[in-house]
Amino acid sequence: MIVDPDVVGLSRLQFALTALYHFLFVPLTLGLAFMLAIMESVYVMTRREVWKRMTQFWGVLFGINFAMGVATGVTMEFQFGTNWAYYSHYVGDIFGAPLAIEGMMAFFLEGTLVGLFFFGWDRISPLKHMLVTWFLALATSLSALWILIANAWMQNPVGAAFNPQTMRMEVTSFKEVIFNPVAQSKFVHTVSAGYTMGAMFVLSISAWYLLRGRNIDFAKRSMTVAASFGLAAALSVVVLGDESGYAVSENQKMKMAAIEAMWETEPAPASFTLFGLPDVKAKETHAAVRIPWVMGLMGTRSIDEPILGIADLVDDAKVRIADGIKAYDAMLVLRENKNDAQAKAILAAHDKDMGYALLLKRFMDDPRKASPEDIQKAADSTIPNVPVLFWSFRIMVACGLWFIVLFGYAFWRASKRRLEGRRFLRVALWSLPLPWVAAELGWIVAEYGRQPWAIEGVLPTALGASSLTSGQVWISLGGFVLFYTALAVIDGYLMVKFARKGPDGLGMWPKKPDAIPTTAQTA
Repeated sequence: MIVDPDVVGLSRLQFALTALYHFLFVPLTLGLAFMLAIMESVYVMTRREVWKRMTQFWGVLFGINFAMGVATGVTMEFQFGTNWAYYSHYVGDIFGAPLAIEGMMAFFLEGTLVGLFFFGWDRISPLKHMLVTWFLALATSLSALWILIANAWMQNPVGAAFNPQTMRMEVTSFKEVIFNPVAQSKFVHTVSAGYTMGAMFVLSISAWYLLRGRNIDFAKRSMTVAASFGLAAALSVVVLGDESGYAVSENQKMKMAAIEAMWETEPAPASFTLFGLPDVKAKETHAAVRIPWVMGLMGTRSIDEPILGIADLVDDAKVRIADGIKAYDAMLVLRENKNDAQAKAILAAHDKDMGYALLLKRFMDDPRKASPEDIQKAADSTIPNVPVLFWSFRIMVACGLWFIVLFGYAFWRASKRRLEGRRFLRVALWSLPLPWVAAELGWIVAEYGRQPWAIEGVLPTALGASSLTSGQVWISLGGFVLFYTALAVIDGYLMVKFARKGPDGLGMWPKKPDAIPTTAQTA
């Protein structure tokens, strides 16, 4: 049965919208949690009341963001059952385990620690409360870890094998799933991006207070912490992002070639295209500005190993599709006679390519009847949207480099006690949206670049969708858009309201910016 492309497209659109919206909150939760832990640690060590008030105020904004992250995450996960039923059936044994662990951590561990954070100020000692805040910061990162383990398996499916009797992927080594090298690189890169977002959030809002002459002592301390933490996080994002890129070049060669708009394999070491205009029809990149050797060094860690171009990878896909058809045929034989020795041997020899044969299901019912033209069409479908990946990656990298410059400059000004410069404060304020831009583009590079695969090399996205009508998906898509729009309005209203009120408006700080009545409130 050929899958309805409208259902697949609408289901992808629905999941993309909900995932992108959910990802607005997750990185900020990661970053703010550690900022709170740092501020409260200073309070416990110095007993200066200002640091306690800082922790409480930024904790209010953290709480709003955390609640929205939970609300959007729960509804998003339901789509695996509603819109991607066959995907859930096919890989649920592997994908479901880390998701379940993440769910338990998010709802039980994180939920408990969040409650202790907000209601434990006067009920437990400052030291114990500080430990709660640190455990909360660690719990948010551990929760992200399990999600990224699940996601990394979709990018690099290790520790699993296909069972022709159950027609499902099954775990062969949960240890390999957990210690997937792609999961490790994605985790450290993602949490570092979250730390950068949290630091920028604090830096920008503090800059807004200083521009208006409010909460000056409070804002300067907050900016100093944000500048220090943000500089370390921004540097980590670049370094760890390079490691993540290396993992892509090892496991997802087509994604890497598309990011570079590398149509043909270049002599090693490959150059990095700083700027260009990818032309999909002509299969070339116009007005390309290239930096020699850089891509080869980043992608292969060598000077003699090439990065394959799109044309060569399409040819490789054609070979794998042909081999996969043999595995598909053997799988059908084994379903009829599970003791057929010849079919077992053929499947064992070609089972790693069966997913490529399934690419033909998008165009025909029986891959075994594919003509050379059909195989070519299926091989061409392995090319993701090159211009989108090319520009998404470069804008993301530009944002990352800007964060290093801004936090470095902020750190220098903080060390000189010169945070009052209005031009600097305006730039810091205007930079507030950029971490979200970078995070969303990073998600697009990682997920959109994986197409046409739901599970890289194993299950095409077109086969993972539920048996729904396009009308049914339109209804659920409309419902999600309305629900998430309502949440966006509520979240924006609450964040702006409490940020505008500030610590003085919430009774956490003196109304007059320079009125510091006690020694305990001074630096």
